Amino acid sequence: MLVNFYQEKDQGTPLLKCLTDFEINAKLTVLNVNAGFFAKRKLSNLGILTGVKIIKKRAAPLRGPIELIVKGSSLAIGRGLATKIVVKCEEPCTL
Repeated sequence: MLVNFYQEKDQGTPLLKCLTDFEINAKLTVLNVNAGFFAKRKLSNLGILTGVKIIKKRAAPLRGPIELIVKGSSLAIGRGLATKIVVKCEEPCTL
C-alpha cells in the first residue's frame, strides 16, 4: 500500500494513517480509500465515503474484523479492507 504519511511540524505525530493503526474509540475522518472499483463501491454502500466521520469501536483479536460506527450505525469490515482506508484523527489520538 502506497500512502504518504505527513508529519505535523510542531509535534511530530502522524496526521494520516490507515484505519487499523489507530486505537479503540478513536474519532476519525475518512480522507481516501486506496482500493479498486469493487472495494470502493462496497465501502460506499456501507456509508464509508471521503469526509465521513467514523469511530473505531472494536477490533477483534488475532487480526480479525474491525467494528466501526458510521453515521450512527454499527458495522464490521475485514482487516484487509480496513487497511485500504486512509483516515485523519479528529482529536489527539494515540497509535
